Amino acid sequence: MVRVEGTRKKGQSFLQRGYNQRDTTLWRYAGDRMKLEDCFKERLLRRIEPDHEKAKRSLEIAKDKLEMGKEALDKGLLDASLIYAYTSMFHSARALLYKDGIQEKSHICLVLYLKKKYANSIPYYLIQSLDYFRKERHEALYGLDFKIKEKDVVLALQDAEEFIRVVEKIVQETKSK
Repeated sequence: MVRVEGTRKKGQSFLQRGYNQRDTTLWRYAGDRMKLEDCFKERLLRRIEPDHEKAKRSLEIAKDKLEMGKEALDKGLLDASLIYAYTSMFHSARALLYKDGIQEKSHICLVLYLKKKYANSIPYYLIQSLDYFRKERHEALYGLDFKIKEKDVVLALQDAEEFIRVVEKIVQETKSK
């Protein structure tokens, strides 16, 4: 099995290391124009009853997808592993929305919601990583010339694992209040 943990400095993702490098791929994707208010207005996010059971199930799915991503990496299926890593992060993020009583119909709106609501609870680089891999997943699925390096997939899996830990902590803290 490819070892995912321990291959980078604790708490540092490739997004943090490249954060000040405006010429990195990350910065080509930074200009999304949608606003959170638009998400609610267009019903891409809508209010529902908070549902801790759905939040819990979404976190379980996130963990399952992370394990599938690790297995895909072991088999050399880089695109599949990247897609699983992103899906794991997506389901972790979705758990927070269920906890808050929000239903999403748009991946970008989910990211915008986290940036607004959880800016002080989730490290910024993890939210940026979610957004970055949202776009990379799209390219992996639909792009004609998409190529990803194994080291980037390993980092995606590491960020997904950390994202799950952070979200679990937030959900637990809310549950105990």
